[in-house]
Amino acid sequence: MSAKNKPVKFNLANPIQFLALGFGSGLAPKAPGTFGTLAAVPIFLLMSGLTPLIYALLVLVVCISGIYICGKAASDVGVHDHGAIVWDEFAGFFITMFMVPVSWQSVLVGFVLFRIFDIAKPWPISIADKKLTGGFGIMFDDVLAGLFALVIMHLIF
Repeated sequence: MSAKNKPVKFNLANPIQFLALGFGSGLAPKAPGTFGTLAAVPIFLLMSGLTPLIYALLVLVVCISGIYICGKAASDVGVHDHGAIVWDEFAGFFITMFMVPVSWQSVLVGFVLFRIFDIAKPWPISIADKKLTGGFGIMFDDVLAGLFALVIMHLIF
């Protein structure tokens, strides 16, 4: 078992860990990143009616606060980028869907594309994943995955 997925004790009563764990979705025993992204979908649907500026500002807040949220949760359990920490998946999916027309098809394609980039980690995502540490490192590879997926989403939709 890798250190990234070793059993640790999270505390959902702790607001930082609750957010870092994607409201508990990251505690799924298999594919926590996928479940975290899935938990982001209804929140995205609520956000989709916002103006592009407000949406972008909200995503910026999610990303910046995520540096602290993910870093603190990782520090609390002593594992850098533990698989259960999925706040970064929320941010990456929100980026993926920026200014994409909303339909069940676009949400499905965005979900799949983001997961592909987040799991496969093509260059330069892989470099960011390996070289960056702390909350910034946890967030940045998912931000990049979201940006890669966003470009393809805009080519498709």
